[in-house]
Amino acid sequence: MSRKDYFDDPAAPTATRIVPAVTAFVQDEAGRVLMERRSDNGRWGMPGGVQEIGENISETVVREVAEETGIKVEVTGLVGIFTDPGHVIEFADGEVRQEFSLCFRARPLSGEVSVSSESLEVRWITPEELLNLDVSPTTYRRLMEGIKSSALPVIS
Repeated sequence: MSRKDYFDDPAAPTATRIVPAVTAFVQDEAGRVLMERRSDNGRWGMPGGVQEIGENISETVVREVAEETGIKVEVTGLVGIFTDPGHVIEFADGEVRQEFSLCFRARPLSGEVSVSSESLEVRWITPEELLNLDVSPTTYRRLMEGIKSSALPVIS
């Protein structure tokens, strides 16, 4: 695995960076959520990644979802901003980040589900099936906030 996540763990290494990243809560007309089993840690998560120079944050969402899942999306809103200092991510190259994730709501426009180098498996999953997946505590929180469909984004 190329990354290790720590959640409120006193043994976690000290974060040295905060990097803007996105996740996409993509729901189809049947209410299923687009999920991928990540190649870097083996857990299920929403597609997403780091913003690149020269793109706005909505473009980051569209690019990351397409790269990781094969699905083209349109950003429709913001689920929330998640900046839990208790979630520390250690990468194989020695980088250690504090979580900073903007979770966007998006709807699928076109494409076929496909895996990439960043995903081992990609599927549309019903909200009931989400409860049986191996997801991190922070991913679970974002999923539950996305399912609630609140008019106001969560800021934490």
